[in-house]
Amino acid sequence: MARWVILVVTALVLFPGVATAVPPPPPNPSDDEISVGRQEADAKAARVGELTSQLTAAEAELQRLTDDVAFKMELANKARVDLETAQDEAEKARQDADAARTEADAAGRAVEDSREELDEFAAASFQQGSTIGSLSAYFGSTSPENLLARSQLLAAVGDSGLNALDDVEQARSEKANKDSSARAALDLANQKQSAADQAKKDADAAQQSAVQAQQGQAGQAAAIEGDKSRVEGELTQALGAVQGLEGQRAQYNQWLDDKRREEEEAARQAALNAAKPTAPAHHRPAVAAASSGGGVETVVARAMEHLGVRYSWGGGNYNGPTIGIRDGGVADSYGDYYSVGFDCSGLMMYAFAGAGVFLPHYSGYQYNAGVKVPLSQAERGDMLFWGPGGGTHVALYLGGGMMIEAPYSGSSVRISPVRYGGIMPYATRLL
Repeated sequence: MARWVILVVTALVLFPGVATAVPPPPPNPSDDEISVGRQEADAKAARVGELTSQLTAAEAELQRLTDDVAFKMELANKARVDLETAQDEAEKARQDADAARTEADAAGRAVEDSREELDEFAAASFQQGSTIGSLSAYFGSTSPENLLARSQLLAAVGDSGLNALDDVEQARSEKANKDSSARAALDLANQKQSAADQAKKDADAAQQSAVQAQQGQAGQAAAIEGDKSRVEGELTQALGAVQGLEGQRAQYNQWLDDKRREEEEAARQAALNAAKPTAPAHHRPAVAAASSGGGVETVVARAMEHLGVRYSWGGGNYNGPTIGIRDGGVADSYGDYYSVGFDCSGLMMYAFAGAGVFLPHYSGYQYNAGVKVPLSQAERGDMLFWGPGGGTHVALYLGGGMMIEAPYSGSSVRISPVRYGGIMPYATRLL
């Protein structure tokens, strides 16, 4: 192939009368067609930006509701523990009340038994005359000392019976008071248990309500995400259509330039041949500067072909998406270490590899891989960076305030408006 090119160039230099004809003109879309295409792409981009804002707000509300669910779950746990404590206290109070009732009943029976014994003693004494001082009680005494002893015995028996009855009555009263206190404590414990049971029902209802709100918000966020993905796809198609029209226009303009140069060269050669027909001039062939436009579009196209591919931390290389790696935190919670996808710098590696530029898998190194240009002069195909030294995030600038990026775990490769918060003041240009 190279030898054929050399032969053609040599023929053109040595034999200027020989020239290749410019091919027929390519399609030339009208300015209106290109303008309409751009307007459609701009409208889609604006809609993507609007949906991005809505999704950001929806995800923030979803996070708030998720936090509220966690809070309500803890309150439900507290209510469950409080109910179990109240149930234990009520059961203990019930046992104490049952024991106090048993003791009170036993004390009551003891009073009745003592009263019956005293009544029997009184009846027996009555049959003999009296409890104390009965004359019959003194019959049979053999001496004054014996008579005195009998008198003291009767008095002691009467006093002890009355004292015993008083003691039993006092014990019965104490047991009755204890029973009353135990019953009051049981009533209070039952009230606490009822209140705790109601609190648990209220906490469970609040938790269920919070879960339903969180699930509803999750559905809304998912719907917005779906709309955003759909419009992003439409934006990609619109951008592709505009690029196709602009490419046709560029090819047509190139054809016009080639045609003009052909005509100028033919006129120049004719003038030279007329002035020196036997000594044609020899000219060194011009060396055309390589255009970077094709390389930029290759890079953009390679990034665009993976729109919607999931984010995977540590994922992506020169050949495409790969399984991510563990980070011990957020990325692991999304399963990046077993999912195929790109992270931000991995997407840049793949995109620029198509243009023969092989970047390291770290945005901080990628920031220093090319020429720094002020952010205000950024062009399509430049890389944009965030964080100190560009080490936080990287995205590919598409022009018109839009960029393509692999943003974070739980998301996917997407087109979004440029975020200027925390952005580095310089873009990096490789092509």
